[in-house]
Amino acid sequence: MGSFLGLYVQPTSDDWCGAWMSRELGILGIANHFYEVQNGRITNGVVTGIVFAHGLTGPKLLPFLLVLFLLAGLVLLARGVFRLLGWEVPPSVTIAAATVVCVLLFFAGASPYQALLWAPSTVSHTLPSVLTVWSGLAALGASRRGRPAKGLALVFAMVTGVAIGTLSEPFTIVSGVFAAGAVAVLLPGRRSPRHWYPVSWCLLWCAGLTIGFVLLYTSPGAAWRRTQQPQQTSLLSSTELTATAQDWIHIWESVSEQRAYLAAVAVGLILGLAAATAERTARSAAGEPEAARGGRHLRRWVLTLLPVVLMGMCSFGVAYGLRMGYGPTGWTYVRTWSNFLFPMLLLLCTCGAVAGRALTRWQSSGGRSRPMVFAVTATAVVASVASLWAVAALVPTVRETAKDTVTRSVDWDRQDLLVRRMAAQGSKVVPYRPLRIGDLAEPYATPGYSGDWVAQCVARYYKVERIQKPAP
Repeated sequence: MGSFLGLYVQPTSDDWCGAWMSRELGILGIANHFYEVQNGRITNGVVTGIVFAHGLTGPKLLPFLLVLFLLAGLVLLARGVFRLLGWEVPPSVTIAAATVVCVLLFFAGASPYQALLWAPSTVSHTLPSVLTVWSGLAALGASRRGRPAKGLALVFAMVTGVAIGTLSEPFTIVSGVFAAGAVAVLLPGRRSPRHWYPVSWCLLWCAGLTIGFVLLYTSPGAAWRRTQQPQQTSLLSSTELTATAQDWIHIWESVSEQRAYLAAVAVGLILGLAAATAERTARSAAGEPEAARGGRHLRRWVLTLLPVVLMGMCSFGVAYGLRMGYGPTGWTYVRTWSNFLFPMLLLLCTCGAVAGRALTRWQSSGGRSRPMVFAVTATAVVASVASLWAVAALVPTVRETAKDTVTRSVDWDRQDLLVRRMAAQGSKVVPYRPLRIGDLAEPYATPGYSGDWVAQCVARYYKVERIQKPAP
């Protein structure tokens, strides 16, 4: 449905600016504009130029491409991780779990339109997740090959890190925190050179992020943007840190109210049940005893709690950055939440998988086959029903998003035809009626035409001097 709705996407808010800049400045020109004037996000400017290179075709195709590449990347990455862990999970279960994660990412948030259908938001806050998935997939594939492949994967990690550093500040924080946490876990006990590959990958990823962020932060565009939100007090003061903590709590209160996120735990549980059942079946057929359990309890607890701590740290970092960039209301920019909601969904799914595998192994520890099979089957059925029940909460949201998108597209086409006809006849001032969607800016929301950047971008898009409200 999300991919299909892309066909009805029409420009709004930043779309107007991206469309005329891409047409008149070209890809390199718009990238330079982003660096020198707007916000310093060079990669963001390049991608925006590519998306709008052929008018509105790019924004209409972008939702489908995001869904396709994220879904395919998650499936392939999950298969690679399962192979590394020795888990045998049916492809159909893996695809179903990846699909649920995609559905939750795009539709369970506070603004589905911005998460999937609005190009400026998806380029800044959804595309980085897709790039990270495919970079991780490249790293995993290279780990099974020789040194040249690993070298290319390391270079790709650093280049991707630089790109993300100049693409999205929130995702730079999120991925940097998790990469640093991975280094802290992987570094102890690395004696053999072949064991240094994952550590090197994480370090080069962090190096790329750092280089990209420095390029962004020192840019003239970022300097200008900081002047638009002058800070009255130090951001490291106790007052600001307390206010950021309150913003952070508000964000997680809003996230916790969405029952659909429980579906990630449920599908993870099914993955774990499938993996453990397949493992037990294979051992029984080979006549092998059950695998021994126990061992390093401290390390197990660290690996269990660390992702939760990192999740809290990176989301707090995003809240801090939003307050620095947008002021006290910065936390309400819900499109930025996708940057940490994506790893949250993967974490929930992983927790479910670990719990499902542990539950199956515990049920089978007594050696009774029939009760174990019944218990595993019943658990899988309950998890499936729970997943469907949780995702069902999104049906009204999807229906409302579809209705709003299609209705606006029809109205926009009608108005666009009228405006273009008047511009072709030589009119320098044309009427434009705001068509709002997804809580995004439209003309006339700002007092005074000189400060109404959306209206000015609409006028540049239609090649007229200005737009005005139509007569009643």
